Amino acid sequence: MRLRESTRDECRAALAEAYRVDDVLRQKVDRIAWELEHLKDFCRMKASPGTVDIDRLVEAQRYELVARQQQRQFVAQRESIAAEIERRRLALIEADREVRVLEKLRERQLEQHRKSEELRETKRLDEVATQQVYRESLRAVAEVTH
Repeated sequence: MRLRESTRDECRAALAEAYRVDDVLRQKVDRIAWELEHLKDFCRMKASPGTVDIDRLVEAQRYELVARQQQRQFVAQRESIAAEIERRRLALIEADREVRVLEKLRERQLEQHRKSEELRETKRLDEVATQQVYRESLRAVAEVTH
């Protein structure tokens, strides 16, 4: 039982870790999306009428390419971690099921033991009562014969 509970706890911890990794990746994807949105605003501002800083615009476009590539990588990692989360979730469900099966078995055994003890106690009390009735009948016979 302890082994199964330990396995279940390990599965639970592994699933929690996978969720944490997914959350970190989601935050990174969101951060890049936020940066790309601000980068668009920056490029619009720099491309407005007047003096245009070509170097800054080219640098911004390069950064956008790198950021989009990172974003794609993080999204791909999230897809793979989603499969891992599902695998770990199913492992946790199975481990939890195994623990519940053993708990029910233990409960049945305890109930069976309780019933067995009750039966043993009932037999003992019946025997005591039978002995008492026998003694009383012997006394009654002894009184009648005296």
